[in-house]
Amino acid sequence: MFASLASRSLRNKGSIIWFSSFNLSRFAHSLPFATVKAEEVSGSQPAEVLNLVQGNWTSSSSWNTIPDPLNGESFIKVAEVNAKEIHPFVESLSRCPKHGLHNPFKAPERYLMLGDISTKAAHKLALPEVTDFFAKLIQRVSPKSYQQAFGEVYVTQKFLENFCGDQVRFLARSFAVPGNHLGQQSHGFRWPYGPVAIITPFNFPLEIPLLQLMGALYMGNKPILKVDSKVSIVMEQMLRLLHDCGLPLEDVDFINSDGITMNKVLMEAKPRMTLFTGSSRVAEKLAVDLSGRIKVEDAGFDWKVLGPDVQQEDYVAWVCDQDAYACSGQKCSAQSMLFIHENWSKSSFLEKLSGLATRRKLDDLTVGPVLTVTTQAMLDHLNKLLKINGSKLLFGGEVLQNHSIPAVYGAIKPTAVYVPLEEILEEENYDLVTKEIFGPFQVVTEYKHNQLPLVLKALEKMHAHLTAAVVSNDPLFVQEIVGNSVNGTTYVGLRARTTGAPQNHWFGPAGDPRGAGIGTPEAIKLVWSCHREVIYDVGPVPQNWRTPQPT
Repeated sequence: MFASLASRSLRNKGSIIWFSSFNLSRFAHSLPFATVKAEEVSGSQPAEVLNLVQGNWTSSSSWNTIPDPLNGESFIKVAEVNAKEIHPFVESLSRCPKHGLHNPFKAPERYLMLGDISTKAAHKLALPEVTDFFAKLIQRVSPKSYQQAFGEVYVTQKFLENFCGDQVRFLARSFAVPGNHLGQQSHGFRWPYGPVAIITPFNFPLEIPLLQLMGALYMGNKPILKVDSKVSIVMEQMLRLLHDCGLPLEDVDFINSDGITMNKVLMEAKPRMTLFTGSSRVAEKLAVDLSGRIKVEDAGFDWKVLGPDVQQEDYVAWVCDQDAYACSGQKCSAQSMLFIHENWSKSSFLEKLSGLATRRKLDDLTVGPVLTVTTQAMLDHLNKLLKINGSKLLFGGEVLQNHSIPAVYGAIKPTAVYVPLEEILEEENYDLVTKEIFGPFQVVTEYKHNQLPLVLKALEKMHAHLTAAVVSNDPLFVQEIVGNSVNGTTYVGLRARTTGAPQNHWFGPAGDPRGAGIGTPEAIKLVWSCHREVIYDVGPVPQNWRTPQPT
């Protein structure tokens, strides 16, 4: 689901960059919460991931063995709960009342407690040895460059800083409106759902689950958290850090299971709300199963439009390379389709983009394993696109060489394929061209000045509306694109990007009443609380009041 803030945050955190150049594995001994050493997790020293339910860390009757995405060795054992073992989780969630663990009328001291926990956790996560621990643990399970992994930890730490002290209780700020007579006032409150569920994917194993988990807790809910088993070790360790900062063990349940078992948990426990981040297909199934009690941040086929004003080619090419290929394209905000104005086609932009893409290599994980799409599936998709009239390969389209990435994962060079705009809009081509490939893969097209209506038509036909970018400083051009599109997180201007998910602005889709945001107070209140109106009507009753005739 998310962007790297690496380049910006690394400039701002020079001391941490300096620290990261050293071998910090010795610090694992001094991390009181950690049960693993990130750099030592391997086939010869496999790590174990447990479950947390009713305040106890527990195992299960079976273990799911996770292959190392870089060499295929079995390097993590996850205690996955099966369908016969879900009762403690169902019971735990069922114990939480609909009015939550706290609300404005109940246990308000918990708002202060969670603000204090956020303060302590933010401090711990800012320590160089803790930052390095989580960055390297992320790299082990979801391979990306150190800068990208560091950016994820940095955003998470800044989020926790944002909700220190009184900021948690400010999330529950209410309002009052004068009534019709003396003694009457209506008050609007933010109210928790009570028992809730959080399901998150592999690509941001710390940022997505932690931000949503803390938002759920802040508003008074009791969550059960399920993270993709391939990366759940990261959040298991983060939960241990939170416990070390004072979070009660009973406040969060943590489950490892396959999708079928988790679906059974949801159907039996009946959480009042479920937050799902992941594929659109699964989101639609859950929406039916859960009778619509769901918030969704689903797949994103994200677009970028380069406007007519060509400038700063090197910078724009660099952003496009980062948007499409950082984290090997495994972001729900990754640039999937690039619309280039004919003026850019006449420049050296595409040549520069190709040059930047070819710099990426497996050695530093600036390109790496694709965890949900195989190499063959990506190449098959490329070959189907190349059969469209006028299409051509711009660069890439080849498998990575000299590696030991297991065949269950994908491994291709950063790839871009050109498809003519008119062909994209053909009914027989559109679904194929706009199919999301969760890897280092993008579609590029060109439009002439009088073809902007065709671009807008292509945008209107898309079904996913997560992120977008309009690269132009022409205010009228920007106005035209923004006014005729709907993506929930849209960057505009010369420095516009698609992969922006920091802690300081809303990140989430638009155009869907189920859409879920992340990171900001508005996102937390929208996703993790509902509105409750309490009308005070205490009198006095007028002295001359008499029982009226029935109406």
